[in-house]
Amino acid sequence: MTKPVFRFAPSPNGRLHLGHAYSALLNTEMAHQFGGRFLLRIEDIDVTRCRPEYEAAIYEDLAWLGLRWEEPARRQSEHFGDYRTAFSTLKGRGLVYPCFCSRKDIAEAVACREVEEQAWPRDPDGAALYPGTCKGIPAGEAERRIAGGEAHAWRIDMGRALAAAPGPHGYRRFDREGAEEVCAADPGRWGDAVLVRKDVPTSYHLSVVVDDALQGITHVVRGKDLEAATDLHVLLQSLLGLPTPRYHHHGLVLDLTGDKLSKSRQSEALADLRLRGASAADVWQRLGFAPQPIPST
Repeated sequence: MTKPVFRFAPSPNGRLHLGHAYSALLNTEMAHQFGGRFLLRIEDIDVTRCRPEYEAAIYEDLAWLGLRWEEPARRQSEHFGDYRTAFSTLKGRGLVYPCFCSRKDIAEAVACREVEEQAWPRDPDGAALYPGTCKGIPAGEAERRIAGGEAHAWRIDMGRALAAAPGPHGYRRFDREGAEEVCAADPGRWGDAVLVRKDVPTSYHLSVVVDDALQGITHVVRGKDLEAATDLHVLLQSLLGLPTPRYHHHGLVLDLTGDKLSKSRQSEALADLRLRGASAADVWQRLGFAPQPIPST
């Protein structure tokens, strides 16, 4: 059997908190338990929010926790060419189309549809599904607008994608004891999702799928807030001819109000805990792990 490969993949757009610590510890614990490897990936495609000081802090926080990973860590911003290649494959098959809409344009179009058709469908994250405003733009007109420098994203044509890879779609879910079960996936509920953003030549969905394949990731351990995204990732893996890893979506660390910890909500950072005198062992115990460094390979 192939040696299992796990990865922890934070974004350097803020300081790590206990939720990140839990995911990192669980990844490295499972890698050790299953006799696998543990990789660190820096997901820094968001060039406006990601900062070098936050990346440096990730290394500092993980080292403080006692974790080790294979060097060098993969930095997504250094591999835009890989994502362009994958996108070109999808574009060559006619599975994507350019979208010139702003968020305001989409909100207004959905508002009009909701007046006419009542409730408009939402994706698993609660955002309104794209109403297809740009899907019918003739190819020649779209090319002229792109050549003229008009900002645009690229969306998957979900109808064509599902026709090209009709499924059924699914993946294997595993637990901490290694037991597995097959889970059905429903990528259609994401609608015509963005695969290439206006500001960078990729998106979270496209880059994660490409990276997992290129790094040989066999086991993805991440929070339940990303469980629904797996449906779309499974479809992209099928369309691109990439392997589908096994997945484990763990529970989230919540604050006193019952909300998940978040950088955007300025949840207490590991660095703040450290300044208040907390030790790495305190964090392990608080998160339910053995009070000792968890070895990683």
